[in-house]
Formats: sequence, structure tokens, C-alpha cells
Amino acid sequence: MGWTDKLKETKTQLRSLNKAVPDTFKAFVDLGKTVKQDSALSFKEKEYVALGIAVATRCEPCMLSHMEALVRLGATREEISDVLATSIQMAGGPGLMYAGKALEIYDEMTA
Repeated sequence: MGWTDKLKETKTQLRSLNKAVPDTFKAFVDLGKTVKQDSALSFKEKEYVALGIAVATRCEPCMLSHMEALVRLGATREEISDVLATSIQMAGGPGLMYAGKALEIYDEMTA
């Protein structure tokens, strides 16, 4: 299964969770809307931070979601690589392994 298929699977799981706990899901989505508004940092910069945290905490579904947003926002491979280098520095060996997955996700989404 490729990363694009895993992203579709993640979205299906989230739709199911939304049906099970709609109030909680809506509260989380609303929090995301307030955080993602441009302020001192742009939405794109905030997505870079989110990707770095996703790699450092080894959350594949988070990596997929934030990578999809960054690809849509025009992030370059060089920018993604810079974020991944910082993630490796902060997360050590596990970050190194997940950074490799994240770069593979970027490459698949931009192919």
C-alpha cells in the first residue's frame, strides 16, 4: 500500500471517528482553524512546525496530513528536507527513520 492509499485510509478513519464523537471532533477542527490562521507565522510555516512534530513523535497519519497540506501550499523538496533535518536533530534515531518516510511521502505526493 502506497502513501496515497494510507492517506485515503486515514481520511476514512477520521470520517468514522467524526460520526462517533461529532462534538469532540468539531472542537478539535475548530481549534485547528484558530491555530492555522496567519499571524506571526504564516499557515505554511505552521504546517512546517506540525510536520516536524509529526516526525519527532512518529505519527504517520499526522505526517500524511501535514505533508498533503504542504504540497498543496507549494513546499519544495529542499524546504521539506530542511524541516526533516531539524526533526532528526530533535528526535535522534527514531526521527531519522521517520524523516525518511516523510521524504518518501513528499516524493510520492509530488510525482
